[in-house]
Amino acid sequence: MDALEALHQRVSVPRLVGPAPTAVQREAMYRAALRAPDHAYLRPWRFLVIEGEGLEALGELFGRAALVQADGDLSADVLARYQGLPLRAPLLIVAICSHSEHPKVPPIEQDMACAAAVSNMLVAAHAQGLGCVWRTGDLAYDPLIREGLGLSSHETIAAFLYVGHPAGELKRVPELDPQDFFAKWPPVQGSATRT
Repeated sequence: MDALEALHQRVSVPRLVGPAPTAVQREAMYRAALRAPDHAYLRPWRFLVIEGEGLEALGELFGRAALVQADGDLSADVLARYQGLPLRAPLLIVAICSHSEHPKVPPIEQDMACAAAVSNMLVAAHAQGLGCVWRTGDLAYDPLIREGLGLSSHETIAAFLYVGHPAGELKRVPELDPQDFFAKWPPVQGSATRT
């Protein structure tokens, strides 16, 4: 699949099955992440790769955080659901924004660079026939999760990137018309602003 085809056809794939991506597939994703736009070459990211027993350990961490959030008032079914979240894919990559002090690159630009790295991995996965979905939610911001994953005070979780093989057909998404989102500026007097 060529680059434009991958960019034009990528979709999120929430239902994933094994096997996990191969070493070659992972390397392609990792290299794609490292080509994200990065003002001042700060490399404001790091990634945790979790699979196998690590997914179960992350599930236990998710469960503990959910119990704390609920003040211990959580049904067994809900607790089991939290513990099972990481098991939705054979591989999970946690993308962490790691801010540096820089006079010309504020934290928001570093966050965007990290997000671009995640986006590059999504496209690289799709180009290789893999499925991927980017998730965050309350757990991405939970202090217990941050501590359990070893984040420093200057770091935030940008994504829980679930990776595997699509379990079934890829969903079809509506075709968007670029004319609805791109306009010339300044607009020409007496004409439509869309081009």
